[in-house]
Amino acid sequence: MDIIYLRDLRIETVIGVYEWERRIKQTIILDIEMGTDIRKAAQTDSLDDTLNYKAVAKRLIEFVGNSQFQLVETLAERIAEIVLGEFQVPWLRLQVNKQGAVRGARDVGIIIERGMR
Repeated sequence: MDIIYLRDLRIETVIGVYEWERRIKQTIILDIEMGTDIRKAAQTDSLDDTLNYKAVAKRLIEFVGNSQFQLVETLAERIAEIVLGEFQVPWLRLQVNKQGAVRGARDVGIIIERGMR
């Protein structure tokens, strides 16, 4: 299986359980690895034969930017459902980073893996 990835995709959204978090937008950082087979695209040199990472990024920017989840876990599951379902990706590894959520820590977040590798 080949992997197409997006790194450091930054999206502003409402996320958090505290009242002050519900009034502001915070930056969520996504790193996504998506399993696919690139052989046909390599033969045809056609965007139609591969996973269009720009389309994935655009869809996630729209979805996350308009979401208002309390938990990073919920956001991660919904992102995985979109990528697996809408883009016919059989496997993904997703890291959702909520920088600054814990004083003294640079990064905090979650990593999930879904689908069959």
